[in-house]
Amino acid sequence: DVQLQASGGGLVQPGGSLTPSCAASGFAFGEYAIGWLRQAPGKEREGISCISDSSGSSYYADSVKGRFTISRNNAENKMYLQMDNLKPEDTSVYYCASRRFCTRLWMRTSDNDFTYLGKGTLVTVSS
Repeated sequence: DVQLQASGGGLVQPGGSLTPSCAASGFAFGEYAIGWLRQAPGKEREGISCISDSSGSSYYADSVKGRFTISRNNAENKMYLQMDNLKPEDTSVYYCASRRFCTRLWMRTSDNDFTYLGKGTLVTVSS
């Protein structure tokens, strides 16, 4: 079975940092782009970042650009999101997802267009 499991969320103060991760299994991880979506309370899920299969390219939503850094380790089938200078508006459930290519369109991709979409991890930014 295909699994994408996000973990490493938690409660952090504004201005703090957190690095959730995503563990993948059941598919050819190294042949797919992978990235993150998030859903804030009362809002639609949105794409925020993706990284290509070989880590050659990555894209970010304007809301997180300069504060978040995506990375992956194909040998371990894992992906990470280094989140710095966190803001209360970053409070969301964060999900990992995968599809064949990473492009700017990731930020406007609907759930149905992802090949794989995993369960999320909650990140709360609050003092």
